[in-house]
Amino acid sequence: MDTFLENSLFRNIYCNLASASENCAARGYGDALLPDGLQWLAFTLTGVAIIGLVVNAILMGVLGFIWFERRVFARFQNRVGPNRWGPFGLLTPVADAIKTMFKEDVAPEDSDRFLYNLAPVLMVVPLLVVFAVIPFGIGTFVADLNVGILFILAVTTMSGLAIVMAAWASGNRLSIFSGLRAVALLISYEIPMALSILGVLMISGSLALGRIVESQNVPFILVQPMGFLVFFLASLAEMNRTPFDLTEAESELAAGYLNDYSSMKFGLFFLAEFMAALAGAAVITTLFLSGWRGWEPVPSQVWFFLKMGGVLFVIIWIRFTWPRLRIDQMLAFAWKGLFELTLVNLTLAAILIAVWPQPTTTQLWMMAAINWPVFFASIWIIGKVMGVRPHQIDRTAMGALYPVATDEPAPASEASEQ
Repeated sequence: MDTFLENSLFRNIYCNLASASENCAARGYGDALLPDGLQWLAFTLTGVAIIGLVVNAILMGVLGFIWFERRVFARFQNRVGPNRWGPFGLLTPVADAIKTMFKEDVAPEDSDRFLYNLAPVLMVVPLLVVFAVIPFGIGTFVADLNVGILFILAVTTMSGLAIVMAAWASGNRLSIFSGLRAVALLISYEIPMALSILGVLMISGSLALGRIVESQNVPFILVQPMGFLVFFLASLAEMNRTPFDLTEAESELAAGYLNDYSSMKFGLFFLAEFMAALAGAAVITTLFLSGWRGWEPVPSQVWFFLKMGGVLFVIIWIRFTWPRLRIDQMLAFAWKGLFELTLVNLTLAAILIAVWPQPTTTQLWMMAAINWPVFFASIWIIGKVMGVRPHQIDRTAMGALYPVATDEPAPASEASEQ
């Protein structure tokens, strides 16, 4: 029980329900709402309350992120943005959700109904589970697993399986092509994503997210810039965000794996896409931006969400700025670019950890001073290797094959011949 009471969320709810227990009484809690002997009921109610609190907070965060993204897009395009429903358009995502709920739910006759209905649920649930191991502040978490990062890597792969399941269950050729692209994307980008965080794990010496945050006396974005870049770009691919959103490329595959989904099933996929951005931003904040760490008297939870908001803004900026990649460019970028960068980063991190097994703050700054020149040199080399080579064009031959039309009348001799 002492382990659970280290969690401030659990402690404040449980001890107000069952403060008669010795553990809560020792922490100064007074009268309890439940009589002595019902600690099991208090434990159950606390768990249900925490789950409900976190799930509803995530859903409200998704609505806020949808509104924020639309407003930012409007500023980029010199438009007004959502402004009809509620003050500053804050209720626009709520109106969209209500509209989606009341749309007709149509399913293909030849679809596999069980998999067709299961795919949207399987898309959303793993993303909700990711937030269970994220430390949002000092003592603010749902579960502190000692293998938290492995847990996140494991459950996030279920989203790719849901895409393939949705594509196959629909029985649509375009949807199946989208599912095949999803498999190629997962295989290509999950490997560099996993390898990019090994440097973080070696420096922190732990797989627990709380311990990783505590070890960041210097934010790991400064100590591991190459690992951060690879993890960030691979996360965009896993989120199915621009410029890696080839699984639903409108110009090629219409809506991709969503072709045959409607009503709230489509809404769940839409919800999962924005929830994935929130989850990715939370993981990046935890691994590379020192999580909830900041300066007092600002609460640790505020620091975490401010950093998370900054990551979300960059994700939105990239979506608006970069064009979509082709499938061959996407796969080449993963295998010929990001994979090589992770190998360089892993080798350098292993050498530095061999020199400084338990780095102090000064030694972390020294690691950063070594990593940044290697980072720029590696990016330059990869850019040269993967850069587009100029094509040699014979202008004279093109002029002979494709003459330029003019508005001048033809000479008299040519006119007489015609």
